[in-house]
Amino acid sequence: MQNDTQDDKIILDHGSGGKMAHRLTTDLLLPAFHNPALAMLDDGARLDLAGGRIAFSTDTYVVDPLFFPGGSIGDLAINGTVNDVAMCGAVPLYLSVGMVIEEGFPMADLKRVVVDMQGAAKTAGVQVVTGDTKVVPRGAADKLFINTAGIGVIHAGVNVSGANARPGDAVILSGSMADHGMTILTRRQGLTFETDLTSDSAPLNHMVADMLASGCEIHVLRDPTRGGVGTTLNEIAEKSRVGIRIHERRLPIKPAVAGVCELLGFDPLYVANEGKLLAFVPADQAERLLAVIRQSPYGRAACIIGEVIDDHPGRVFMKTRIGGERIVDMLTGEQLPRIC
Repeated sequence: MQNDTQDDKIILDHGSGGKMAHRLTTDLLLPAFHNPALAMLDDGARLDLAGGRIAFSTDTYVVDPLFFPGGSIGDLAINGTVNDVAMCGAVPLYLSVGMVIEEGFPMADLKRVVVDMQGAAKTAGVQVVTGDTKVVPRGAADKLFINTAGIGVIHAGVNVSGANARPGDAVILSGSMADHGMTILTRRQGLTFETDLTSDSAPLNHMVADMLASGCEIHVLRDPTRGGVGTTLNEIAEKSRVGIRIHERRLPIKPAVAGVCELLGFDPLYVANEGKLLAFVPADQAERLLAVIRQSPYGRAACIIGEVIDDHPGRVFMKTRIGGERIVDMLTGEQLPRIC
């Protein structure tokens, strides 16, 4: 396996969401396009316009396989961008869709993907208003790649960012970890187990709207997709210059997912999720916000997994079940490529 000292070629780890992806962003992309909106490195950009504030986000989906229990590349592409806009504290409204299709791709499969996108957009309450389609020669792409971009309106008084975590905040996770990533892996490898795994792909914008309307002082919203909860917490700790402590015994993970992770040697902290969020809120408001999140079908297993601390800014620690602590670092690369 290539290590992170290789600088002359792009390798899979550069797209992982881990240390190498972070370095690619900070060393190449940020200097080239530097501006205040981009420098925040949140799930999307918050922009001031004459009529108010909007959020703008884009993402590209290259999942393999294209169809999996709980979803497909189609609904994943809609939900993922809806969620990124929502994590900016915005109400998602409009999306664009761009497709790169390999020559020979079955028309029946493309129709199935489009139907899934249509259903996901209806559920989220957004409209696809523009797009583009390209067909490339056989072998120039792997079946189908989808890009979606989205915009939404940020209401007055909303100010959430990965740079806003404060000591004393409680860290809330809206549900179980690693459902999506382990579903993709087992389906890709043809592995079967007594308990079927299902992706958690879902639109979180309606739940976020209820959270913001609760009156709670929400500082951070993030969806832990690539790199999972562990990587996302490291990004927040670094940007906010705070320490974060989580508790192993509180981390929600379904027994079937935990079993597969243990069997195959994966740490669920670093496995992607597609229908979960992290929220940072003052500790004295955490239970009130939890009650709101649990009213959503996508947040019934929400729980407090940790807290923000003054010590060790930029680092994440986990209090283990046996009482010790270990550092939760950012991995060099992704454990599972091509899962979102």
